Amino acid sequence: MNTVIIPVSRRGFLKGLVSAGAFVLGARVLPLEALAAAQASTAPWEPSVYLALEPDGRVLIIAHRSEMGTGIRTVLPTIVADELDADWDRVEIVQALGDKKYGSQNTDGSCSIRDFYVAMREAGATARLMLERAAAAQWNVPASECRVQLHTVGHQASGRSAEFGALVTAASALPMPAKEELRFKQPSEYRYIGKNVPIIDLEDLCNGRGTFGMDAVVPGMVYATIERPPVLGATLKSHQDAAALKVAGVEQTVVLETTGYPVGMKMLGGVAVIARDTWSAIRGRQALKVEWDLGPHASYDTAAFKKTLIATARQPGRVARSGGDVDAALASATRRHEATYYTPPLSHAPMEPPVAVASVKDGKAEVWAPTQNPQAVQSVVAAALGITETDVICHVTLLGGGFGRKSFPDYCAEAAVLSQKIGKPVKVVWTREDDIRHDFYHGECAMHMQGGLDAQGKPVAWLQRSVFPPIGSIFNVEEQYGGGQLNMGWTDVPFAISNFRAENGPSEAHVRIGWLRAVANVHHAFGVQSFIDELAHLAGRDPIEYWLETLGASRKLDAELKAQGYELRGLSGQPQFVPDTARLRRVVELVRDRSGWATRKTAPGHGWGFAAHRSFFSYIATVVEVRVDDDGTVHIPRVDMAVDCGLIINPDRVIAQFEGAATFGAGVAMVSALSAQGGRIREGNFHNYQVPRIHQAPLRTHVHIVETTEPPAGVGEPGVPPVAPAICNAIFAATGKRVRELPVGKVT
Repeated sequence: MNTVIIPVSRRGFLKGLVSAGAFVLGARVLPLEALAAAQASTAPWEPSVYLALEPDGRVLIIAHRSEMGTGIRTVLPTIVADELDADWDRVEIVQALGDKKYGSQNTDGSCSIRDFYVAMREAGATARLMLERAAAAQWNVPASECRVQLHTVGHQASGRSAEFGALVTAASALPMPAKEELRFKQPSEYRYIGKNVPIIDLEDLCNGRGTFGMDAVVPGMVYATIERPPVLGATLKSHQDAAALKVAGVEQTVVLETTGYPVGMKMLGGVAVIARDTWSAIRGRQALKVEWDLGPHASYDTAAFKKTLIATARQPGRVARSGGDVDAALASATRRHEATYYTPPLSHAPMEPPVAVASVKDGKAEVWAPTQNPQAVQSVVAAALGITETDVICHVTLLGGGFGRKSFPDYCAEAAVLSQKIGKPVKVVWTREDDIRHDFYHGECAMHMQGGLDAQGKPVAWLQRSVFPPIGSIFNVEEQYGGGQLNMGWTDVPFAISNFRAENGPSEAHVRIGWLRAVANVHHAFGVQSFIDELAHLAGRDPIEYWLETLGASRKLDAELKAQGYELRGLSGQPQFVPDTARLRRVVELVRDRSGWATRKTAPGHGWGFAAHRSFFSYIATVVEVRVDDDGTVHIPRVDMAVDCGLIINPDRVIAQFEGAATFGAGVAMVSALSAQGGRIREGNFHNYQVPRIHQAPLRTHVHIVETTEPPAGVGEPGVPPVAPAICNAIFAATGKRVRELPVGKVT
């Protein structure tokens, strides 16, 4: 196939990329409420996605989201191409720069397709209708008799046809049709949607030609590594660089102001070593002598902090959702059960650590970076340099992984500030140790659960408390409660238990906290899905059947949750995304049937576990098979995942994301954990911050997709949360030992 990626300057798409005779289509892409807010702003802002048709027949489509392995740079444009009915081999993809006109470009939150599916369809359908009208006018026939089919407009009655290119000039002169006039394709007409269209980067990636952040090169650039504060909020006391300056290739050192509070997305500061190459910069940095005033967070010790979190979780907290009389129901229950769960802090550890190139000249900045959020690059770099956001150009490279880390552009600000200070383009390179010791971490969490059962083992009371350092702490140092993170698998628990209370306890943050793949759903799913499994076994019931009975009748949860004092968030005025227990039930029944749950093996050391969770508007049920050796080593022969993520654009990409989620979740369950002592993160590379090795990853992962016409929902993140509890529930089935703290390591 001939589809290519075209890098483009800020105004290049309109002025340099397309010819003077091109037909350029602009279509609004923001959700209505965001668009209204933009229009109400004093600053002019026209968010749009652009579709250009050239007189030579080429179709150019902008990809405004970042490619980090999900295939989004392919999938969004295929929606446009399908509605336009363009020949995919004649489509060229343009990687967008950071610009507010595109709407949100933050490739995070599993929302790219969900937020832009309709807008992309409208762009393609609008151009298709205008081409049909242009042909009809030339042939003097009704537009309703003209139809686009694979890059050509035809009129069946007369046998006339014209390729897109021949109609560009005439179409560009027509008025833009109203949305009400658009005709969208029916599913039976889809050419690309629902098909396994290969990603456009595939050949370059397979041949080593893909341009990642580390591959970016600017003439005349120098290289930098930075000795950053080892503890959050530490300040530079003194430094000596004489030995560093003697290292061959080192040119100079530069002091960067350390970050005050709140830290936000700003750079941490420190001492930078500037050199002619990366290795010289690293060696020069090793020769630095630096003293720090460590500040109050030097007391951070994960072992002690864990005890604090657990103690807080066992005390009454702030009520986030409450229904019935939980205390009375617990007191009168036939049987009571309680458990406390703990998950450790985690690092994103993407394969490509942060890296950025910046060139600052004449009050303007140009940045090349593997970023999930080019608009944040603009705002953070502009603030760091004291210039306007419109004077910052951000080029987006391929990302060697992100998982949420690269939505924070602190590394881009470092490169820009250094370039401004020394008057040269600068590439800032983070080592693996930098990445793990200076991350925006997924914070640790303690959860305390209490349940009351009646004589038949049915849960009649449920109390849960969650305590974790919140993401909001990076923006507000006084923030100690979970806020929006409670909406992630905690306040939206779907079980039909009339006496239910969810609480949240306070916790300070001692490191930078950020969002990691699936965010708070990771620890909340572990607590909730482990506890319901414990109740099932106490009741002597099959875990899946018990889970389904506790789920209750099929219903939408908005009114039920509102009656218990909790208002659903994140729906953006879209009632189609209200939690639906019928969809959750369907994936549970599907994974039960497809995994062979009913005929599962019961040999010693062999067990099966189950968990289900809704996040990012998708419904996922997981069954995991484990084998535990005599020495406690855990193997994962098989994972089954049933997935309802709405309409699927590219099945192959969806399957790949859930296969990856199974491995990512296995890492969360089995091996990944950070520790801190004296305020410093102790781990630094993959020898002590582990991700799953081949023998620790699932041997086989089966993804079972629900076919549905529901709107597209999240894909990249929702597969992760149910994996860890399913693994731990399987370990209990295999050994009789409950896992309430992660990571498991070996079962002892």
